[in-house]
Amino acid sequence: MSPSGKKLGVLISAAPETPSFGHAVGLVGAAMEAGCDVYAYCIDEAVPGVSRPEVQALKSRGLKLYACAYGAHRHGVPINDLAAFAGLTVVSDLIAGTDRFISFN
Repeated sequence: MSPSGKKLGVLISAAPETPSFGHAVGLVGAAMEAGCDVYAYCIDEAVPGVSRPEVQALKSRGLKLYACAYGAHRHGVPINDLAAFAGLTVVSDLIAGTDRFISFN
């Protein structure tokens, strides 16, 4: 089965300096290269990672990037246009609306 045209949801809660965050970013890039429509939601420790250049490069290539608004407040991350800041309802929608949903902790 080809991944082209499929929807992939990715939840990232790992801090940007951890290997898990890097693996998530790598998987997102590979999935996009394969033709997947990718939706990523950064929560908890991952919220500061939305400003990373490699994440913003993926966003400019079509990644639908979301971040937890509460997590942004807790970590002092300004709410801006680097991601769509939202609540956990978006995570529920992503789980229901994607072909596969995975998480990196």
